[in-house]
Amino acid sequence: MDFETLDRLRQGHPAWRLLRADHAPLIASFLYRTYVKPNVRSLPESELALKLDDHLFHLRRDLGADSFPRAAAAYLEDWTSDRHGWLRKYYAQDSDEPVFDITPATEQALDWLAGLTHRPFIGTQSRLFTLLELLRQLAGGTDANPATRIAELERRRAEIDAEIARVRGGALALLDATEVRERFLQITDAARALLSDFRSVEQNFRDLDRAARERIATWDGGKGALLDEILGDRDAIADSDQGKSFRAF
Repeated sequence: MDFETLDRLRQGHPAWRLLRADHAPLIASFLYRTYVKPNVRSLPESELALKLDDHLFHLRRDLGADSFPRAAAAYLEDWTSDRHGWLRKYYAQDSDEPVFDITPATEQALDWLAGLTHRPFIGTQSRLFTLLELLRQLAGGTDANPATRIAELERRRAEIDAEIARVRGGALALLDATEVRERFLQITDAARALLSDFRSVEQNFRDLDRAARERIATWDGGKGALLDEILGDRDAIADSDQGKSFRAF
């Protein structure tokens, strides 16, 4: 977070460019409502243009016909350009119609903006339970002492047996309305975060593919050496934390 890094991000990062854009409220509100809020992965061009047309119609009705004079298709092309990089345009398999998805940088900007709004309900209990469960897994998964591991498993078995006995006795504990809402919100947040992770991982793969293609285009050595280098990079990626996590999923 030094000055040079922040200045470079301000000049070139798509998320920062979105926040500085003249029509940032239009762009952010439309993309959030279209992709983030419903947790949508990608949309065909015709459907996305229709949604933007509807969004522009309501804005022009409230703000004036000259508020946003361009056509929906023109806005989409502009947001997809390398100059902005807020949307990614590509072709799905066996389809002649392009589809659009927001980029990871756009999602970062939208998440930050969403965090500025007031949240009337903030659940903490389920987050605490999740944190404690992760700590338990970390402690158990790094303990090489068999006796400790067995003692923990026996403790958990005793808890399960006690819970079974309570249920058989008619003491069926249910979540109250607040606890249900809290866990539902956490599930929703996790689902959105997971889709965001997919976008980021996919972007990393595209960056690696582009780098490999650039290396092939500028390579002036032997083909064997080039192949060894590219395969070495692939093995390094597969053995990295990112690669292992992706394979595990």
